[in-house]
Amino acid sequence: MEGEVVTISGGEERIAIVTGATSGIGEATVRLFAASGFRVVGCGRNAGKLSELEDELGESFAGVAGDASQEAVIESLFTTATERFGREPDIVVANAGRGLGGSVKDADLGEFREVLDINVCGALLLLQKAARRMVAMQKGRFPGKAADIVVVGSTVGRQISPFSAVYGATKFAVHSLAEGLRREIGPKGVRVSLVAPGIVVSGFQEVAGYTDDLVNTFHDRFGPLLYGEDVARAIHGIVSQPPHVHFSDVVVRPTRQDYP
Repeated sequence: MEGEVVTISGGEERIAIVTGATSGIGEATVRLFAASGFRVVGCGRNAGKLSELEDELGESFAGVAGDASQEAVIESLFTTATERFGREPDIVVANAGRGLGGSVKDADLGEFREVLDINVCGALLLLQKAARRMVAMQKGRFPGKAADIVVVGSTVGRQISPFSAVYGATKFAVHSLAEGLRREIGPKGVRVSLVAPGIVVSGFQEVAGYTDDLVNTFHDRFGPLLYGEDVARAIHGIVSQPPHVHFSDVVVRPTRQDYP
């Protein structure tokens, strides 16, 4: 009925998994979810940071230290959610990844293999495990309750970027996986959403090997730039829709960023 108020999750608190939870978009998403009353399991390589988040956020957060491209770590995320919060998660945010600056001609292939492993293979592993669980979960639940897989992509996964072309190739792959999975399990009541941020100020640039001059150019041309909190609000908005409403493809750019 038009105007009818639809309960997002039937009064049941949401339980989320967030990878790449110790900095940037992932950390901001963990904090916003916890502030919204969600229970969250976060994964990252920085065990000390995870402990700090557990101390700060209390019973609403559990950390799992490890590499999100490893199957044992991914399994531990789902096990921890069930053991700590009593049931399977109904939100999974596939955010873990790293950047790599440089052109196709000059890219370091050794580093690229590492980036490919975490950005694509690790993401696919998480998507598979989340999808199988959530399809089973949604039998008999949809449209009363929502289940969400949110994939963090990038604007360079839409448009070719000369300063990060090989990294962009991994994001093109991730975007394809997200859309393929959406078509596969959306009809079964599981929302798969892609969030493609523009330039976000975080530790990403340093890890990717971007020079200070290049980063300063971003600020000069496109600033004010995004921060993790800006993208986290988009993610939160996606998962907060009523179960029958799906924001499947969202781009978040700084207002002045014209390209990519």
